[in-house]
Amino acid sequence: MCEFTSPIESKTKLLILQHPQEPGVDIGTVPIIKACFPNAIVRTGLSWPNLKKTLGYESENQRWVVLYLGSVHVENLPADRTLFVVDKKGEPRPDQDDVLARLEGFVVLDGTWSQAKTLWWRNAWLLKLPRLVLKPKRRSLYDRIRKEPRKGCLSTVETVAEVLSSLENRNDIQQSLEKPLSELVARLAKRPAGGNARSGSRFRGPQRHRFRR
Repeated sequence: MCEFTSPIESKTKLLILQHPQEPGVDIGTVPIIKACFPNAIVRTGLSWPNLKKTLGYESENQRWVVLYLGSVHVENLPADRTLFVVDKKGEPRPDQDDVLARLEGFVVLDGTWSQAKTLWWRNAWLLKLPRLVLKPKRRSLYDRIRKEPRKGCLSTVETVAEVLSSLENRNDIQQSLEKPLSELVARLAKRPAGGNARSGSRFRGPQRHRFRR
C-alpha cells in the first residue's frame, strides 16, 4: 500500500502497543500508519514496565491517554462530541477538556479484540494514564471483510485517523489514511474464499469473528 501513502505532519505523538501475533498479518494496518507517521513509536510484545521504558524517554503519565473501549457502549455516550475521557466506571470525566488540552500523545492497542484486552490487562501502568474512548462518526471500512463485534470498533488505522482528526481539527488526516485502507480492503475483498496471500494469513473468506480492534 506504500504507493497510496504520504507522510503526514502531526503535533500529537503516537505510541502503538502491538500484540506479538500481529506483525506480518496481511489485514494489519500498522504498516500504513508507520508510512504516514514515520515518527510513530511501535512496540511489539505483551508487556512493558512503564510509560518511560515504552517511549524511550521521560514523560508524564497525565500528558498521555490510552485508547481502550472496554465495556463502554458508545451508543450511550452524548452525541455532542467524538472523544471522551472516562473514569474507571466508563463515565465521562468532568475535566476531560483539560486532559485533552495538555495532551502530548496517545496510546493505541493493536490486535484483535481479545489481543487488545490481553495488552490492557498485562500492562498495569496503562491504568495510570487517562483513558480515552472514541465514538466513531462512521462504520468501519473493515466491515467488508470483518464484521464489527459491537458498535465503536474500528481498525487501528481508522482509530488513529479519527482521533487525530478530532484532536487537531483536521479533515486531511482522515482522508489521507482512508485512501490506503480502502485499497487494502478492496484487494482483500476480491480474494477467493480460503485463499492466503502468504503463509500466516488470517483471511479466511466468510469467517468474520477476528475483527481487528
